[in-house]
Amino acid sequence: MGSVAAPSGAPLRRAVREAMVVAAAVVAISALVGVGWGVLAPTEQMLLIAPDRAASMIGESAHRFDALALFVMTGAVLGLLSAVVAWRWRTARGPMMQIGLLIGSGLGALAMARVGEGVAGLLHPRPHDAVVGQLVRLPTEVGSQVALIAQPLLASFVVLLLATLNTSDDLDVASWSTATHSGGRSAANSSVTRKPESVKR
Repeated sequence: MGSVAAPSGAPLRRAVREAMVVAAAVVAISALVGVGWGVLAPTEQMLLIAPDRAASMIGESAHRFDALALFVMTGAVLGLLSAVVAWRWRTARGPMMQIGLLIGSGLGALAMARVGEGVAGLLHPRPHDAVVGQLVRLPTEVGSQVALIAQPLLASFVVLLLATLNTSDDLDVASWSTATHSGGRSAANSSVTRKPESVKR
């Protein structure tokens, strides 16, 4: 399994900035996905049998599980994709990226739940003047804090898996940086070489 030594000094500050970028991006995207979950997740329809009591209609209670399952699957897919995209940022690979992705995925799952529940509440507000015998729709809720674990758990697992499969001791961080800098120097040397030719013409 490849490993990267903990950075220090300027490299540490750069690694922290990159980890913060990863975390912020994951939280922002998770919040946007939460809007879609709040719109698509099914509501629960209930019959008001008393001013302070409501009975669930047949089959409607299953919608709570449907909304929870949709949230968990969405978070899992988001965790998988965010880990793969973050891993493509080769210069950011290392412990700090793992920490940033883990924190961002955890906060992102919380943001997705809160934003989704807020959107569902706006689309299906709880009635305050309902009468007995009226059918009411309750807004979507996650219902279980355990569902928030799926996104950070899968994101961390995917990054650990990718690091395990990588055969380089530094996760290809140094080789990528060297290739990038070499390409930049080659382009600069090429432009300098061509400059006298243009003057000669």
